[in-house]
Amino acid sequence: MKGDILILLCGFLSSLLLFLGSIGITFEWFESLNAFIILISAALALILNLYAVYKNTYVLTKKARKQKESLKKQGLIKK
Repeated sequence: MKGDILILLCGFLSSLLLFLGSIGITFEWFESLNAFIILISAALALILNLYAVYKNTYVLTKKARKQKESLKKQGLIKK
């Protein structure tokens, strides 16, 4: 419930900011905030991609190597 309210509030504020920007009202403090948001977004994308590579690689852990061998025996992955 609280998460849904937060999502709705963020969506409303972002649409309000876009509307005000389209009619020519700008906020100077938003420019510095925008750079910070881009940095956070890039860091989050990097973390998610590193996690995806880790989860889809069969060489990093002993358990993953065993799973790869099992999948090969079942014919689910190419040799």
